[in-house]
Parts: sequence; C-alpha cells; structure tokens
Amino acid sequence: MTMSFATRRRIAGGALLAGVTLLATACSAPGGSGSGNGGGGSGPVKFALIDAQSGQYSDLGHWEHDGVQLAVDEQNAKGGVCDGRKMTLTQFDDQGDPTTGTTLAQKVATGGYMAVFGSANSGVSLAMAPILTQAQIPFITSGQSPKLPETGSDYLFMNSPTSTTFDDTLAKYVVTSKGMKSVAMITNNGAYGTGEHDAFLAALKNLGVTPTDDEVVTPDQKDFSAALTKIRQGNPQALFIGAEEVESGLIAKQARTLGLTATIVGGAPIGTPTYISTAGAQAAEGSIVSSPYLSNDVNAKTTAFAAAYQKKFGQAPEAHGAKAYDGAKIFIKALQNDKCASGKKLADAIHNITYDGLQGHFDFDEKGVGLHQTQIGVVKDGKVVSATS
Repeated sequence: MTMSFATRRRIAGGALLAGVTLLATACSAPGGSGSGNGGGGSGPVKFALIDAQSGQYSDLGHWEHDGVQLAVDEQNAKGGVCDGRKMTLTQFDDQGDPTTGTTLAQKVATGGYMAVFGSANSGVSLAMAPILTQAQIPFITSGQSPKLPETGSDYLFMNSPTSTTFDDTLAKYVVTSKGMKSVAMITNNGAYGTGEHDAFLAALKNLGVTPTDDEVVTPDQKDFSAALTKIRQGNPQALFIGAEEVESGLIAKQARTLGLTATIVGGAPIGTPTYISTAGAQAAEGSIVSSPYLSNDVNAKTTAFAAAYQKKFGQAPEAHGAKAYDGAKIFIKALQNDKCASGKKLADAIHNITYDGLQGHFDFDEKGVGLHQTQIGVVKDGKVVSATS
C-alpha cells in the first residue's frame, strides 16, 4: 500500500534535514507577518528565479524566466492573488554552477521569498534542495535527474517528468516502433547526463537490447572524436545522446563530420532551438526527441500561450518556457487555493494540485513529480514535429 504523504513527511523529512546547518534569519519565515509576503500579509508576493543567465545554459535560463514572467504578469493584470496582492519576480544567475546555486539559495532563504523557480540544471537544483527545504520554501525545477525526487524533500517539485519517463518512452519508440536494435550511447557524467545514461540503459535492457557502445564524456568537453570514432566502428542504427543542449549539438555535429549516419535520439535537449542551431540544420535533421512539449500548435491552450509569449518577448516559445509557465501557474493556483499561505502550508497545497497545463495533466505524487508522460517528436526542416503527424 502507498505510504501517505503525511507519514512519508515525518519519516523522510527528518532524514533529509539532519545535519543541515540552521539558517540564521533576521526576518520572519516566508509568509510570516514580518516578511510582508505571505499568509496574513498585504504586501507583494515575492518569487525568485534561480537559473543560468550566463554561460552555456543561459538559453534555458532566459526561456524559463520569460515563461514565469508571462504567468506572473498575466495574473497581476487580473488583479493579482489573494484579494489583490501583486506578485514580483526577481531573477538570480546561477551560471549553471552548483556552488553558485548554493550561495544564491542561501541568499533567497533569508530574503522573504514565497517560492523559487529553477534551476533547469539538475546539479544546481540538487545543491539548492537542502537549503530551500530547511528554509521551508517550495521550489519547482525543470531538471530531470531521477535523484531530484529521491531527496525526500516535501518542498521540491518538478514541472516535467524524470529521465526515466523520457527514456522509457524514447526507447520503446526507437526499438519497438522503429525496429532499431543496434543502439549506441554517449552521455556526460553530470547530474543530468548520469540520469539519462542510467534511465536509457535500463530501458534498453528491459527491451532486450545491449548497446553497441556506451561512451561517457564530461559536461564541459568540446572534442568527442575519440568516443565517436569508437561508436562508428559498431555501425549503430541509432545514437542516443544524453547531454544538455549545447553539448548535444556539438556531439551531433561532430558525429556527422566523422561519417556517423545513425539516427540521433535523445531527451528534451534534442528538441530545442539551441541543439538545432549548434548541430546545424543538416546534422540535426531527423533527430528523434522525447518531450512533453513538442510544439506551439498542439491545441488552443498552447496556441494562445505562444501568441502571448511572442507578443511580450518578440520570439516564439519552446519547451523550457512552457515548463516554467506551467510551474508558475501551478504555484499561483496553490496560492489562490490556500489564501497565500506559505512554507509548509503552501507545499501541501501544491501537492494537492491537479492542473491541465501546456505539457499535459499534472497530478503530483508524494515525491513532487507532477507530470508522468512524454511524446515523441522528430526534427524536420529545423523544427520539431510530432512523430505521428
């Protein structure tokens, strides 16, 4: 029988927080009357976004900021939350670095913020988790590492599935639907890449497939010729890339330069403009992606979101903007439902949320995972289209 949320909190919450140094706070806890941002207050509801605004992950951070900002601005235009309280969003640049993320989380923890968005980088989110949990500040991440829900934090939420869901869906499509039994892997050993490696390898094994090659690189690597030369010798039908957007693009580009003709497959990074522009349109063509958000014209809701995003920011949105928008709408709904309570009460309200968003139906489990399905897309003429269209 599934353990109740309340029981799991009592068991896991103490284990997560044991040994974490108590944060010194000059102001009251988030939502206290002294902070002016939570239950019982009348001042603005303060949100923080901790994400990369510089470095190789900056595209993700910019997209996520815009997605959250759009949701906040739309709600403020409707009169705010909780009988007229406006929301504010302050962004912080984690540079895609866990150490920087830790420092920023400590800053935010004493700043009277109601909730935190970010980071898109799994390693940064994992580093921030103990600090934000200790401060009782709910936060939502678009990182996908399976280690995130295993932190045991009642304050961590995910606005996308874990790598396990992405890669189960992808492996079944590649092996079963497309009949590709010869598959090679190249992943990095960062938090995201490790999660992708383990999830896709497990999915292949469940389908009775052993990779022709399994190469591991570093997140900051630029030359992949040695690994790709080894992979080419096995002449695989498919090449799985488990790395972030820029690195995935570099790997795809170098693979084609070395004469690898395998179909490139991967998780959400493969479906982004950054991957396509880094790899080059020719190298990216035909890549297969697993993602909960493939395009802006899926239905009336995604079309309206895309139009509003385009009008406000002068460009079309993509998956990370959609993820962040969904996450912000979920937080806003929880605030409204619980009359702007903060901390533990806000976290409980989020756990109880069901929401039909841009990516699909959200129903949070006891580990903070709200979305449990992805779709398959293909890069065609520089854009991602549904594999079934």
